[in-house]
Amino acid sequence: MTPEKVACKEKTMADSLVQLEFAKVVKLVVAKTQTTYGRILAEALYPLHERPRIEEALREAKESAQLLQEDGPLALGSGDDLLPHLARLKTEGLRLEAEVLRDVQAALEAAQACRQKLLKSEVCPSLQDFARRLNPFPDLAAEIRRSIGPRAEILDSASFELADLREGLKGERNRVKRQLDRLLQDDGLQGVFQESLITDRNGRYVVPVRADHSGRLKGFVHDISASGQTLYVEPAATLESNNRVQTLLHKISREEERILARLTASVREVRKPLAENQAILARLDLRQAIARLSVELEAIVPVLEEEPSLLLHDARHPLLVAAKINNLEATSVVPVDLRLPQECHSLIISGPNTGGKTVTLKTAGLLVLMVRAGLPIPCAPGSRIFPFAPVMADIGDGQSIEESLSTFSGHLLRLRHILQEADSRSLVLMDELGTGTDPGEGSALALAAVDCLRDLDARVMATTHLHIIKGYAQLEAGVENAAVEFDAETLQPTYRLHYGIPGASHAFTIARRVGLPEKLLNAAEDYLGQGEREGVAIIERLQTLRATLDEELLVAQRLKNHAEEDAQKARRELNDIESRRTQILDEARQQGVRLLASAEERLQVLFSQAPKGSALPKQRAELTSAVRALHETLPQPLAEGPEQIPEEVVSGEKLYVPALGIEAEVVAVDGSRVELLAGGKKLRQPLSALRQFQPRRYVSRQKVAPMIRDRVERKAFLPRLVLVGKRVEDARLMLDRFLDDALLHGELNLEIVHGSGQGILRRAVREFLAGRKEVAIFQAAAAEQGGDNVTIVELRH
Repeated sequence: MTPEKVACKEKTMADSLVQLEFAKVVKLVVAKTQTTYGRILAEALYPLHERPRIEEALREAKESAQLLQEDGPLALGSGDDLLPHLARLKTEGLRLEAEVLRDVQAALEAAQACRQKLLKSEVCPSLQDFARRLNPFPDLAAEIRRSIGPRAEILDSASFELADLREGLKGERNRVKRQLDRLLQDDGLQGVFQESLITDRNGRYVVPVRADHSGRLKGFVHDISASGQTLYVEPAATLESNNRVQTLLHKISREEERILARLTASVREVRKPLAENQAILARLDLRQAIARLSVELEAIVPVLEEEPSLLLHDARHPLLVAAKINNLEATSVVPVDLRLPQECHSLIISGPNTGGKTVTLKTAGLLVLMVRAGLPIPCAPGSRIFPFAPVMADIGDGQSIEESLSTFSGHLLRLRHILQEADSRSLVLMDELGTGTDPGEGSALALAAVDCLRDLDARVMATTHLHIIKGYAQLEAGVENAAVEFDAETLQPTYRLHYGIPGASHAFTIARRVGLPEKLLNAAEDYLGQGEREGVAIIERLQTLRATLDEELLVAQRLKNHAEEDAQKARRELNDIESRRTQILDEARQQGVRLLASAEERLQVLFSQAPKGSALPKQRAELTSAVRALHETLPQPLAEGPEQIPEEVVSGEKLYVPALGIEAEVVAVDGSRVELLAGGKKLRQPLSALRQFQPRRYVSRQKVAPMIRDRVERKAFLPRLVLVGKRVEDARLMLDRFLDDALLHGELNLEIVHGSGQGILRRAVREFLAGRKEVAIFQAAAAEQGGDNVTIVELRH
């Protein structure tokens, strides 16, 4: 490509960006940035050409918006540009100022905060790649924080030597002040001093002496007042102390320089990663600014089409939306559906002036440019767009006094440039097609231009008032009409588009609205001619018919939606009734099972406490039969799929009890009965009523009647429970089980070791014991048994 063609192409692109006001969108993004370097990056926003880069930018923008809404903004720090200071570090021996070091610290802390937040988030995998590349250098940040204060002052904690020197300086200054205080209070020097004041001149402490009494105080004059009446004198008696102060100040200054040099050396070692950090933070700031703007504009990331086409639902011009947000009195922004399907090469928009035709063109072009720049666009979900490149516009009169161009010549010159650059990826926007010259010739040129652009496979969106062009769009394949809606009753445009029909210009209607004389309008209609009037009338009737049809379709859609909502409501109510029925049955069953389990446990305790040799076979049989009968009367849960049970379980295994909706631990297994522990309470369940979390082998469910064991298995029981180091909740569960085991084994005297510590566990244990009816008394153990670290318990017989 020759330099002339390159220059021509760049000028065409630049003119289109100006006509579509892309720079104003960039300013909206710039205003949302937080850092200097983020602002620089935002100011350089430009439509991208490579699809992978566009997809990457849009992905990052989408993630940033999700992150902003779900986790809040990133902490990007002060945002001062470090690059000039890092460049200075190439000079050996150069020391960075304390203010710059504070900026380095802020940048490192921002890198650390952003890294942590991004890596913790689950909504920004692309941004996490940036986070992993950030180097927060926490040791360097901590060293600067320890050395430099918030007002860029060097802190005592910067070094031990600095702290000692400053402490010595403080003592020496106090010594000088005490000496001067004694002189000021000296009766022999009454009348010598202008006032009892200690001040300093040139870093040395002095006192104000009256000029006419200066001979009474030996010392060195450091300053004289403007009136000449006061001398600021350093008494000879404080000379050595003041000298020591100056010496300490000099040492402190050298130590501060050494500290700055040390910190500068540390920064110099990592200046390249620091520059990389800033580049990443700048990009994060830009993405966050874009996210802030997209939330404000209610913008989304549309689906990127593979082939040239465009389908935007409820599209809004971003600058109009922003103006509405900033000025609550502004006219509301009417969304428009923009449609340019793949099979349609050209869309011809017609209708009245002030109806929104030009805004529609600008909206389409600007939204394409925004997508290519990685910006979400204000439209509804489900929108789809092809990243057209280039987007070329001919909007405005194109007049130029400097270049001696008329409006028509300006249009022709732009058209020439457009025809030179257009291809199958182009979107061409042309406003007022065919105007600026004789309507017949203008229409012919316009139609030929559209044909040439179609031959180049470019996509065209154009506006016109000319009937020839409207008729061409109505008859030609691949070209479609769209009308800007006009309300005949209010005589106002609605700014909505109707596809498939041309729009009337409503020139006479608008002329009547603005008050032109009726005589003039009647004469104009006569000049228009019968055929032309009939053509306009047909277009207007088509528009009215289309508006009526749309309204009827809208009513039908509403009725359909209401019917669907009623049906959904009925289904929800039916489901709620069924769910409530199931819940009531489940609750009844669970309560019955709990009551039977409690009764069964009490029976076991009673059997275990019965005198040996006593014969209770009849009573046991009766009780067993009664419990079985109660189990049979419980409501059964609704089946959910094949009912299978674990073939075997082992002690300590976690099982699920569907009837109770709880998880329990296996304590013991006796044939088809399983003893379980849940929430500190023991219960017994048939094997068939249990489910495994990780099933091994299953057999078909068999109905097993509940039974009460005639014999309680007696295991070795230790009447001592150690709870030291346990959490309160765990301790309560262990203590509950311990008391149950003690009753089962007939142990009435127990010992609970809980330790002292802060007394939390001890109080919890004793509060728990106080609430148990089977506990007769409890008290702290004797000193030789552990004292308050141990609680002795006696159970009731």
